[in-house]
Amino acid sequence: MQSRKNGDYLVKQVDFIITNMVASANLGLELDLFYIANRIREVEYEPEQFPGAILKFKDPKASLLLFKNGKVVCVGCKDEPSIAKTLDRTVKLLKPYSKKIITNKKPTFQVTNIVASASLNMNLDLFSIAYKVKDVEYEPEQFPGAILKFKDPKVSLLLFKNGKVICAGATSKKQIKDTLLKAKKMLSKYVGK
Repeated sequence: MQSRKNGDYLVKQVDFIITNMVASANLGLELDLFYIANRIREVEYEPEQFPGAILKFKDPKASLLLFKNGKVVCVGCKDEPSIAKTLDRTVKLLKPYSKKIITNKKPTFQVTNIVASASLNMNLDLFSIAYKVKDVEYEPEQFPGAILKFKDPKVSLLLFKNGKVICAGATSKKQIKDTLLKAKKMLSKYVGK
């Protein structure tokens, strides 16, 4: 939804869909990853390749990196209630196998990255954007999209010729919305065929 006034686009909104959220938390458990991997089928642990274990759930579809100190990184959820549900489920699953229970409090989490997809509803001239817009990387021989990096907030957009966008690095829906609106306004001068 946009209208034109004095040659400029007045951007009202850009709809987006969250495709992945990354969150960090502390389960309040001390974990023996070897012991857990040998007893829980959904846990993979190869310490020679990575110091953490991987726990995979099907519903909600999520993966967690588990560390000995009880810290976890949750990947794959699309909203905060799913993250909370996944963390609660993880605590219930791991508590009987933990070396030590540090706290019985429900784990709190911090969203560290949100990935979202959107459409700017306009074709983009990526060559002009790469040439004229600061902080854009575009190497069409290697990849068909251009990368636009914003410093405040520190969010990157993967731009495609058809106006489709992947947004990464935001930590809130507001940051996604603000970044997409800013990008649409900035890029409306570079509409392609």
